[in-house]
Amino acid sequence: MLPHVRTTHRSVPMKRLLAAAALALATTVAFAAPLTYKIDPNHTDVVASWSHFGFSNPIAHFGKVDGFITYDPAKVGDSKVEVTIPLAGLNSHVEAFDEHLRSDDFFDAANHPNITFKSTSVKSAGKDKLAVTGDLTIKGITKSVTLDVTINKLGVQPMAKREAAGFEATTTIKRSDFGVGKYAPNVSDDVKISITTEAIVPKPAG
Repeated sequence: MLPHVRTTHRSVPMKRLLAAAALALATTVAFAAPLTYKIDPNHTDVVASWSHFGFSNPIAHFGKVDGFITYDPAKVGDSKVEVTIPLAGLNSHVEAFDEHLRSDDFFDAANHPNITFKSTSVKSAGKDKLAVTGDLTIKGITKSVTLDVTINKLGVQPMAKREAAGFEATTTIKRSDFGVGKYAPNVSDDVKISITTEAIVPKPAG
């Protein structure tokens, strides 16, 4: 009986050790999320498209995007997005048109140089899908807009060797809601927005 008693006594510390290890692992995982990613402007594009009198569907690109995405897959509601889109990065591939869009006929970039988006709600919308609602500000006017988001990939970016996240997003807005409705409805009031973005965890300070 004595060996049996000794084995039982040895198993108690072992169980405690295993339990402590499991708790430590769970704590580490809990503290690992969420991650905050900085948007990579070189791999981010915001594209607007609209109808021109029904004959064509021109597009304009908005580059030089700056901002952060905080994503917590374990608690999606705690995720956040904050983005600044400088009108200096506007490019329709027609220089004269770009200048017209920046004029006070449309964006009035001299007085309102940036478009901004700040999330107010992030919800799961299915596997690898999110509904991101936030305040979109254009020309000093703020409206609530919901983005339909697809999670492309989460993981280590092989070149940066840091955690990264990739997303696609779409929405449709009425440009007249933001004071840029000139020539509507002949030039469509509805503007489709398509976004692709890659964001990377910043390098540690120092």
